[in-house]
Amino acid sequence: MLVSHLRHQEFLDLEPERGTLRFAGERALILDAVAIGQLRKSLIETIGRDTARTLLTQFGFAHGWRRAGAVQRAFKWESEDQRNLTSFSLSALEGLFYVQPKPNADAAPGEVTLLGSYEAEQHLLHFGLADEPVCWTIAGIISGHLSRISGMDVHILEDRCTAHGADTCHFVPCAPEQLNAAPYPAQGSVEPSRIRRCLNASAHQIVEALKAVERKLKEPCAQRNGRSPAPHPQLESPRIGAQSDAMQRLLKLVHRVAVTDSTILITGESGVGKERIARLIHDASPRAEGPYIAVNCGAISESLLESELFGHASGSFTGATHGRVGLFEAANHGTLLLDEISEIPLEMQVKLLRVIQEREVRRVGENHNRHIDVRILAATNGDLAREVACGNFRRDLYYRLNVVDLHMPPLRDRQADILPLAQHLLACAAQRLNRDIKGLAPDAADRLLNYGWPGNVRELENAMERAAVFAAGPRVQCEDLPAEIRSAIHPMARNVDGGMPTLKDVERQYILTTLETNNGNQRQTAQDLQIGSATLYRKLKQYGASANFGNQNGNWPASYQESQ
Repeated sequence: MLVSHLRHQEFLDLEPERGTLRFAGERALILDAVAIGQLRKSLIETIGRDTARTLLTQFGFAHGWRRAGAVQRAFKWESEDQRNLTSFSLSALEGLFYVQPKPNADAAPGEVTLLGSYEAEQHLLHFGLADEPVCWTIAGIISGHLSRISGMDVHILEDRCTAHGADTCHFVPCAPEQLNAAPYPAQGSVEPSRIRRCLNASAHQIVEALKAVERKLKEPCAQRNGRSPAPHPQLESPRIGAQSDAMQRLLKLVHRVAVTDSTILITGESGVGKERIARLIHDASPRAEGPYIAVNCGAISESLLESELFGHASGSFTGATHGRVGLFEAANHGTLLLDEISEIPLEMQVKLLRVIQEREVRRVGENHNRHIDVRILAATNGDLAREVACGNFRRDLYYRLNVVDLHMPPLRDRQADILPLAQHLLACAAQRLNRDIKGLAPDAADRLLNYGWPGNVRELENAMERAAVFAAGPRVQCEDLPAEIRSAIHPMARNVDGGMPTLKDVERQYILTTLETNNGNQRQTAQDLQIGSATLYRKLKQYGASANFGNQNGNWPASYQESQ
């Protein structure tokens, strides 16, 4: 058969009843190109680029070698060029690539230019533009095919690739000694020793990763056996803020109770970070490898709360087409945070008390109990003792939950934490929004310290995200902050002697802050304060600042800022 006689149907031998397909006399498979591309992607991501390249090249070499045997049996050649063209025409029939005819007789033997490389196409699909030639399997196919037909080792390297931005994929032969000097590992005939080195390197990485996991799994076991755990790194998380004495004391207490299995009640105003403290307790506990589940009891309707916490059996109520595991069971061997515990109805409080005491749950619609091993944390922004006195919360449940009480102080009482927290939250927001923001300008930092923060850390987080959105430069300025923060004067600001401020001190600070907010415009400041311009001028003179504001429309002078 001559190369001009090549036809698909003459190479295909289908045996549907036996589930076999033969191409050129050899059993073949029809595979989806994208599936091969996904396999290639998985290999690169799991065993590394070099090892994946070696395996794919070796696979291609074996494929080319096997196909060459079929070609030798089925064809006779009119010339050397006819022999090579026959080999590469079979690749086109297989859907691998199409070889361009040699443009001139000066082309080196084994030099190949091809179009339609499936391998370059799949690399672009899964990884995008490559930084080097990527037709590793095809290089192996060409090397294996030419090596079998010529009876000698033929090493092929790709020097141009469409996945690398070239118009065509181009392959050239090279001497064995050139393989080690190539800019990337050899893609042609691959020595078994190289394969072993690559596989050994990947195996070493996998073994090290498994050892790290094993060490991590052993830590909770050591804690359960009575050995003290090492301090958890997240106990110093900047998202908590622990520069103030109050938070330092709280975190020391957290560290002490985390290694026990006691039930903990976390109290504090809304937005202070109670859930973050709960997460720190879980992460530093022997249950750190188990699940951590937080549920807002106030966000679930009374009719659904029992099913949500305890689960239900199939058919237990209308719409219960399938059985469902409750949150207590889902948190088995881990930690369950019951947030806003004060919002639970009295009827549910009775059932919750029994679960905490007996460590058993009964799904809605079932008549048997299920044992659970769960550490319970509860959180509330209300006064549970007052709720007990008012009859809104069961006294026995309160005592069961209040084994250890952790109270989180509000942000206004933690002035030392405000700026570190703000810097951290600003950095997180800038990264999330892809903004290049370095920090806070001095005037913006002063406003944060002067503000009362009724919304606590949650409000600070929102303010930093807003500042990251509006900041025009590398630092957040005062005008980038919300209006209520820009005009803030802390009502409990201390005077220079450390005591409570006098009325004159408060009035002075209020007037000067309002003037600063208006960029030194005295007329607008007098209107905002609802006083006359003469009164404002007289008070500024008393403060020693009148000379700095001779121009009614002038901006805030630098000399006055320095005096402050």
